[in-house]
Amino acid sequence: MDETDFMRRAIQAAREGIAAGQTPFGAVVVRGEEVIAAAHNTVWRDTDPTAHAEVNAIRRAAARLRTIALHGCTMFTTCEPCPMCLAAIHWSKIGRVVFGARITDAAAAGFQELQVGARELAFMGGSPLCVDSGLLEAECRELFDVWKSASRSATY
Repeated sequence: MDETDFMRRAIQAAREGIAAGQTPFGAVVVRGEEVIAAAHNTVWRDTDPTAHAEVNAIRRAAARLRTIALHGCTMFTTCEPCPMCLAAIHWSKIGRVVFGARITDAAAAGFQELQVGARELAFMGGSPLCVDSGLLEAECRELFDVWKSASRSATY
């Protein structure tokens, strides 16, 4: 598997979330060639504003690996992590995050995003986290249109 395969798995998770009445975000945690965990956003289902795809994926990966330190892992996420998710990625010791759509795309779709880019926030906070952007960006951005067409959940 290569990086596009991992991002396509995150896109699949986002589509599963849309089908379940959730918002258009998906994430996977990978170690080497193995997907450790995949998740979508469950904010509405769980009535939990912290249940973003990235946080859900971290929770599942930590449970599966039985550790809170996800050293050697990479996260692939369909959208640039918000500040909360970026902090969770940092605290989990994931070494690299790769995202598709940008936080400005989420804001354009109606989400109340804090307008702080992930790379900028990692730099400002002194995080060793490597932040890479733009992988399958158009496909990830398209998730917002799919979600809007489904009309099954609201922004937050």
